[in-house]
Amino acid sequence: MPAASSKPIRNVVFDMGNVLMRFDGPYFSSLFTDTPEDAAALNAALFGSPLWTLLDSGTISHETMTRYARAHLPERLHPNLAECLAHWPERSEPIEATNDLAIRLKGEGYGVYLLSNANTHIMEQLGHAPVQPFLDGYVVSGIERIMKPDPAIYQLLCERYQLDPAECLFVDDNEDNCEGARVAGMHAFHFTGDVAALEANVRLLS
Repeated sequence: MPAASSKPIRNVVFDMGNVLMRFDGPYFSSLFTDTPEDAAALNAALFGSPLWTLLDSGTISHETMTRYARAHLPERLHPNLAECLAHWPERSEPIEATNDLAIRLKGEGYGVYLLSNANTHIMEQLGHAPVQPFLDGYVVSGIERIMKPDPAIYQLLCERYQLDPAECLFVDDNEDNCEGARVAGMHAFHFTGDVAALEANVRLLS
């Protein structure tokens, strides 16, 4: 049970990449190329580029990201880039155990939310997550132009959906993002793939 001064959590806020959906740039790149060398080049120009973070922040457009990647690849890989851009989201597999937990929590009466550093095309990836129809709301960095771990993005989620931060558990695979949530007044759980430990933490704080 939580300490007497604590409020029990009523909402669980999930990150998307590597919490609800797998995100692996080198793997995605390998699916659309024929050699390890070409896969490495494609990943460096796209997912591994500093501009990918700018895309997720809403600072640049998809068109700018595409132009940059094309400029950093040999012309023979431009068709591979186009295929990757068009189809990598559908190759992002749901993490079934985390989705199952989120759906069960929703059935038990918890609020279930998404807070993700992702670009404005997020639904191409999130749209085939089993939990997506059960979400009570979401905030996405590329739409809001605020990124985790800035406390402002967690505060925005709480204000938009009228949530008390003290009643929220935030789940992310990045400890810095968890710390941002704590600064904003939330509980936080650093997810490393252990869904049983995550569920135990939810129960402990409830």
